[in-house]
Amino acid sequence: MSEEGPRRQAVIRRAERPGDLGWVVMAHGELYERQFGFGTAFEALVAKIVGDYATAHSPDREAAWIAEVDGERVGSVLLVAGDRQGVAKLRVLLVTPAARGLGLGTRLVEQALAFARDAGYGQVTLWTTDNLVSARRIYEHFGFVLAGEEPHRGFGRDLVGQHWTLGLRGSPAGRS
Repeated sequence: MSEEGPRRQAVIRRAERPGDLGWVVMAHGELYERQFGFGTAFEALVAKIVGDYATAHSPDREAAWIAEVDGERVGSVLLVAGDRQGVAKLRVLLVTPAARGLGLGTRLVEQALAFARDAGYGQVTLWTTDNLVSARRIYEHFGFVLAGEEPHRGFGRDLVGQHWTLGLRGSPAGRS
């Protein structure tokens, strides 16, 4: 043991266990209400994203991951097919406050982007809001570029919606 206490065991794994997808919805609903005042419309959006994935995903083209610390779920991300051929979407990235600072958000996105490359995607897109500063830093770290912004009234708040894109062909898996 170090002076800081026992070392925490952090892992990223596929979201394949019963309760994983339900946890993604619950964690988003609770955390985003507590941190940003997002209402149940946000939780409903996450439930739709996760439900669509759960009922119709193609395992060769789409995947979901859970981050755990000491066996407890603390983060998530999904990679799903986009609306255009060769384009994937990064969805529902989350790391709980207790697990922040361990690099799990970066590891989740890194895993999703490696999967996207292996699946043959040429581009990954995502939509987020401008108030999610920590997530934006992760996206910028991997080379995502802000492709557009627009005012967005949603989840009981006035926000700025942001569209980000990342070209995968010939790009490195990550940057230091």
